[in-house]
Amino acid sequence: MLKFLSKVKIEFNALDPRTASCMEFLAQCNARQAKESNPACQLQVKRRTDDHPPQITVTFVNGVEEAFDATSTPAQTIRTMILEKGQFLETEQMFREAGEKWPVIIPEEELRQSFPGTKPRKAEEKKQ
Repeated sequence: MLKFLSKVKIEFNALDPRTASCMEFLAQCNARQAKESNPACQLQVKRRTDDHPPQITVTFVNGVEEAFDATSTPAQTIRTMILEKGQFLETEQMFREAGEKWPVIIPEEELRQSFPGTKPRKAEEKKQ
């Protein structure tokens, strides 16, 4: 998960009962496997003393920053969103390295073309 990120900032008040998502996400970031995936990723923990809701802010390697409300978003959901965006970034990078334009634009006429279906081999054998 951290390989797609350059910075993670976790903010919470330790006395706030809504910090479960922050604590779980912090544990995931501190895991050995996560740290090894991107040792350059900065992990900042800000312990607040006010009533500000728990928040997780991530900065992707391309500079895009996204903040998550940790009171209503489970850590696993945040992790899944990061992985999905990370796969998108990897795909974009592959296209750019190959000299292809990004984003890929599929012509409208190709989208409307019919697709010949394929039948599983077992279904064809049963007919005989």
